[in-house]
Amino acid sequence: MAGQRGRDVLIKLSDGQEPETFETLAGIRTSEFELNQRAVDATSADSPQGWRELLAGAGVKSMRVRGRGLFKDSASDARMQAIFFAGAIERWELIVPGLGQFTGAFQIAQLSYSGTHDGEAMFAVDLQSAGELSFGAAS
Repeated sequence: MAGQRGRDVLIKLSDGQEPETFETLAGIRTSEFELNQRAVDATSADSPQGWRELLAGAGVKSMRVRGRGLFKDSASDARMQAIFFAGAIERWELIVPGLGQFTGAFQIAQLSYSGTHDGEAMFAVDLQSAGELSFGAAS
């Protein structure tokens, strides 16, 4: 796969309508997607030479998404705050250029704000998957 532009890594939030559309979370400057699968240790006294064995397909899968950037306006800031304070689980679309997109339910695990005296106000969001995700490969 050829190199990809970092700005094409996108975090999008569902509008909750039918048909569903996704709106890019404003001003994301850095983002990171992390897929996890917790292993289930199946090692026993019968394991060859005492080597660890894992049970295929038995682990818990999850995805963590982190983004950092600027809100584009007070409406997007207010929406993120409302989702966080309600503890709501919303649908998100996460796009990795050259790989594809993940779509599914996530909860905001952390929402933080920062800034410097000579710069802009920034935010950071940490999303945790809250159910099965679908994946569509890039065409």
